[in-house]
Amino acid sequence: MTDSGIEITADLVHDLLQEQHPDLAGLTIGEVAGGWGNQMWRLGDDLAVRMPRTEGAPDLLRKECRWLPVLAPRLPLPVPTPVRIGEPSARFPKPWTVMTWVPGEPLDHASISRGDHASDTLAAFLTALHVEAPEDAPISEDRGDHPKKCTDGFDHFFRAVVPGDLADDVRAVWDDAVAAPEWEGPPLWVHGDLHPANVVVSDGTLSGVIDFDAVFAGDPAWDLAAAWVILPAGCASRFFGAYGQADEGTIRRARGLAALKSLFLMLMGQNGDRGLPGGKPAWGPAGRAALDRVVHGGPL
Repeated sequence: MTDSGIEITADLVHDLLQEQHPDLAGLTIGEVAGGWGNQMWRLGDDLAVRMPRTEGAPDLLRKECRWLPVLAPRLPLPVPTPVRIGEPSARFPKPWTVMTWVPGEPLDHASISRGDHASDTLAAFLTALHVEAPEDAPISEDRGDHPKKCTDGFDHFFRAVVPGDLADDVRAVWDDAVAAPEWEGPPLWVHGDLHPANVVVSDGTLSGVIDFDAVFAGDPAWDLAAAWVILPAGCASRFFGAYGQADEGTIRRARGLAALKSLFLMLMGQNGDRGLPGGKPAWGPAGRAALDRVVHGGPL
């Protein structure tokens, strides 16, 4: 269901394809569980239809369509790329896209068993992504700031879900990130939303990265938090060694942002357990496991 009350069904997707891209209308359509601002539908074996649900989703979708074709060719993992664009119509008043399908199981419903391989794979992916962005690259309105500018959000998540036995340690990690120096390099391309629901795994290791609607130019620490949020325990040192271009201040900011992201995942899991809109039950355990890694992983 969209914010305007339109129910997104397989029949609606089929009809839109028939109207605008009839050569694709004969492919099988299957709903994909999950999603936040968009509802995904599998289209045949190799494609997916992405249907915006929320007010801000169309602008993010246009951003993906503008920049993914630029980024994808140099990235060493599969990422979704736009194949067709659906225009707003009487049946559905928002733009929508047909994207390539990235095979694998989302990490919030799977696990990584080959930690060293996944660490090297993620490091290679982020090394390829984190290059200087052009002047017209997008800037994020809600991500990308230094941790010291995110204290309100952190405090909200902290009060809501931090486990009592970890509270002091989590606060110490965050305070250290707030005290870390600013990013002084040029704005780099940043995925911006790396967490277990936005990477896929196959054969026990990372096999793809999805959902680039947060992509922006800025501080790479926002992605480097994935060393704790995505990778198994004990993998952060290997990851940063393979990545090879993060200074001490960037690692400190990244660890604090990993704490922030972990608490957010836990809150979304709590909301899901309570049946609240937007809640994601699977995110709670993933967030708690990540928070344990943040606290017990220690400084590198």
